[in-house]
Amino acid sequence: MDDVVDGWNTALLKLQIAAENPGIPKPKISSCLPSPCVCFKQVSLRHDIALQIKDIKKQLNAIANERNQFNFVSSSTIQQPRRRITSSVIDVSQFCGRDADINIIIGKLLGGSCQESSSLYIVSIVGMGGIGKTTLAQLAYNHEKVKSYFHERMWVCVSDPFDPMRISRAILEALQKESSGFHDLEAVQQKICTLIADKKFLLVLDDVWTENYELWEQVESSLKGGAPGSRILVTTRNENVSTMMGTTYKVPLGELSKEQCRSLFSNIAFYGRSREKVEELENIGRKIADECRGLPLAAKVLGSLMRLKDNKEDWESILNNEIWQLDVIEKHLSPPLLLSYYDLYPAVKRCFSYCAVFPKDQIISKDRLIKLWMANSYLNSRESIEMEKTGGDYFEDLVSRSLFQDFRRDDEGNIISCKMHDTVHDLAQYLTKNECFILEIDDEKEVRMASSFQKARHATLISAGRVGFPSTIHNLKYLHTLLAAHLVNSFTPQPPPNLFKHLVCLRALDLSGSVFLGELLRNLGKSIHLRYLNLSNNKWLTELPETICDLYNLQTLDVFGCSLLEKLPQGMRKLINLRHLELYGSEVSELPKGIGRLTSLRTLTGFRIIGVCKIGELKNSNSLRGGLVISGIANVKDAEEAGEAELKNKKHLHHLELSRFGWLASAASKGVAEALQPHQNLKSLKISYYSAATEFPSWIAASSLAQLKKLQIMHCAQVTYLPPLGELPLLESLIIEHMKRLKYVGGEFLGSSTTAFPKLKHLRFNEMEEWEKWEVKEEDEEGRSVMPCLHSLTIYKCLKLESLPERLLQITPLQKVIILLSPTLQDRYHKVRGNDRSKISHIREVWC
Repeated sequence: MDDVVDGWNTALLKLQIAAENPGIPKPKISSCLPSPCVCFKQVSLRHDIALQIKDIKKQLNAIANERNQFNFVSSSTIQQPRRRITSSVIDVSQFCGRDADINIIIGKLLGGSCQESSSLYIVSIVGMGGIGKTTLAQLAYNHEKVKSYFHERMWVCVSDPFDPMRISRAILEALQKESSGFHDLEAVQQKICTLIADKKFLLVLDDVWTENYELWEQVESSLKGGAPGSRILVTTRNENVSTMMGTTYKVPLGELSKEQCRSLFSNIAFYGRSREKVEELENIGRKIADECRGLPLAAKVLGSLMRLKDNKEDWESILNNEIWQLDVIEKHLSPPLLLSYYDLYPAVKRCFSYCAVFPKDQIISKDRLIKLWMANSYLNSRESIEMEKTGGDYFEDLVSRSLFQDFRRDDEGNIISCKMHDTVHDLAQYLTKNECFILEIDDEKEVRMASSFQKARHATLISAGRVGFPSTIHNLKYLHTLLAAHLVNSFTPQPPPNLFKHLVCLRALDLSGSVFLGELLRNLGKSIHLRYLNLSNNKWLTELPETICDLYNLQTLDVFGCSLLEKLPQGMRKLINLRHLELYGSEVSELPKGIGRLTSLRTLTGFRIIGVCKIGELKNSNSLRGGLVISGIANVKDAEEAGEAELKNKKHLHHLELSRFGWLASAASKGVAEALQPHQNLKSLKISYYSAATEFPSWIAASSLAQLKKLQIMHCAQVTYLPPLGELPLLESLIIEHMKRLKYVGGEFLGSSTTAFPKLKHLRFNEMEEWEKWEVKEEDEEGRSVMPCLHSLTIYKCLKLESLPERLLQITPLQKVIILLSPTLQDRYHKVRGNDRSKISHIREVWC
């Protein structure tokens, strides 16, 4: 049904684009769509679409008949795994590892009254299902020092739903050591207040799920009367729960090390065995334990299974089996993870299960993942909310529930990539076992593909050796996602050129790292549903065929790193749904005329002003996000033309590079630069080859760039003094290089604010050939502060610079100074012979 509706909408879109572009031949729509002059009645009679709808109705009727034939009964509820009920009792003999974590937790529980106030002191243990949160809480709860420190200890298994009355009654019964006869929440909580008054208590709330503060508040209100030193210990698999409850200290739990996991497995599997039997089975046991991937619950389940098996043959059979398909594993291990899945919103469930398309242990790019979700229509926009924003919210939800791990972050702390724990990946595969496949292609599996995977929706192909694209790939005619990176190369057979005439349902296609795709790409125009096309890092791709421009639904076109690609197809203006055009690392020097019609663009990494592509094409691209490099500014004739770009209106653009102003007359160059003023939300700016003007545009000031954190100025050949950059309130990194005429840096650089460079951490001067003097003078006014956060200073190839400002060395918290290829400075501050070495001796790291 999705395919039929999408085909109809695409034909409408194609007709609309043809009407708006007179130069483009109108599409032939004899089978699917009427010409605009045909009335609605005639539209409904169109033969092709009617046949497709009839076919779908026929399939639905067949399903309905089978339901009646087999007497299937609809159920209004979904059978979900039962949530386990926990208690404070633990068998310490089966515990190992986590010594550092338990010591931290006990230290926080016994940490005295260092933070005692009206608010509660809450310690939260956060981690994925089965990672050992409850076990750690049990160990802490039963520790002898903890028992003697608190007057009262209460253990409550919260689970879901979060019922304030049930939880409050459980707390009261733990305090009274008997059942409660109260049935009113107010009465229960009044009694709790009485019993904990002026007593140090420890309350463990195990397995908390709710993010609803109103529910937590009803319980919290009765717990504030305890004595200083009282503690609440919470276990949860959701970081949002930890935040909502007002956690004082969070303990994030990761997987066990390989040795810890082996030890835990051995304690259970080898319990009561003779030394001879242990020695016989030990090597096999280590290999089985390694299959647990550091998950304590898995080690316990497998250990319990192996405890019942005595023969070496039985152990080898388990090792050689598909361990994660064993009934005992599915019965005991899947439910804790399934609980996390069932707690997700329906739309997020779909996004999570889609992750089964990635191989185990693969680094998953957050940006790529969100674009793939978009391509499969999982992120339908809600009102005015961007699809990318919705995808980011879904991703953060999965992160908060510990379903992703091993994060890599950018300089601002944002997650840019992650991995899935193997066991979480197994869950995703279990949920999509008839939809997602990861196929390692060899001759044998190529034969099986024709019959085994015909109804696959998402597939990743991995080549074993030099097999390349399997000839039977066209049998996967229902594929929506095909990830085949690095599959086509000079050592593998080329795929059939008509391949994509068969894969007509594709929404996402990744051919990154491939070569010799020319003929294959020319046949892509029939893939009308395609929304994501990744051709990045194709070292031999020299051109994109015009047929690419028939992909009217395309949202992402990625040619990153295609170093021989010099131009884009002329019909790019037809791709009105394109949101992300990744050009960085390619040699595309000229964008085609009409690129400004792509008003949906969020990503445009490069814009070179040359030929028919004028800077005014950027006028309506106000949805641009991330970074943009504008080069060839010398080809802008005057300020009026530059102003047509309306950079000031692009409030989502956070990173901007302005390059190649050329040798315009000084006034013209400055006028163009003034007209290129960006929005005040800009976070990083690079100005390069600003060659003619003697001064910078006036908008490089605190009032215009209040959010700027990074600034790089380079190759400004005529500039003789620096603007008051010290007034930029959030600037953290400043690089200035290749300023040929700059000889002096003084007070004008610092500006007139009370604190000059209040947030600057890293300062670098490179290749300043004529720079002789740098002064930071004592100011008349009291309280003047200069660079109070400066951490590192780098001076590279400043041949004539005589000295560093003494005051700067004295009053800043410098930790690192690097002086390279600057002979005068190197002599002055040399470790042995330098006369002024003592002035930098207090700095921890000096390279001179």
